[in-house]
Amino acid sequence: MRHGKKFNHLGRTAAHRKAMLANMACSLIEHKRINTTVAKAKALKQFVEPLITKAKLENNQTAEKGMHNRRVVFSNLRNKYAITELFGSVAEKVGDRPGGYTRIIKLGNRLGDNADMALIELVDFNETYNAGKSKKKTTRRSRRRKGKAEAAPVADVAETTTAIDDSEE
Repeated sequence: MRHGKKFNHLGRTAAHRKAMLANMACSLIEHKRINTTVAKAKALKQFVEPLITKAKLENNQTAEKGMHNRRVVFSNLRNKYAITELFGSVAEKVGDRPGGYTRIIKLGNRLGDNADMALIELVDFNETYNAGKSKKKTTRRSRRRKGKAEAAPVADVAETTTAIDDSEE
């Protein structure tokens, strides 16, 4: 039975699972994307998104609450370099995003044991997806017929030049 099972235990003890998720979260923050199995990626998403939210909120709060959030995140990650990166560049990039800081992209199956693999990445650090959204959207225009459109301006220009020449004389 699965009574009270709210998250995937990943076949590990509680201490091993916490250590593994902390290490994966530090790697994700440092490298901005990592390859892992789909189950671990989903568990990591649940683990890291509240931490990113705490880092984002630190800038909008008083110094006491900001330091409290930093200590809470440190108790989960236990890596001061990852904390510095998270509260620095990552929190700055996701400041205006209301949530959904990570993206999971399924990659297929691993050759050795046929496990489902996925790439988990921080959304705001992917230049490929963000490049398309930054350019301005243009309105769609209908096509014109080329035969009449090209001939008309040439005739108009010829008539106006002859009219100007006649008026000068």
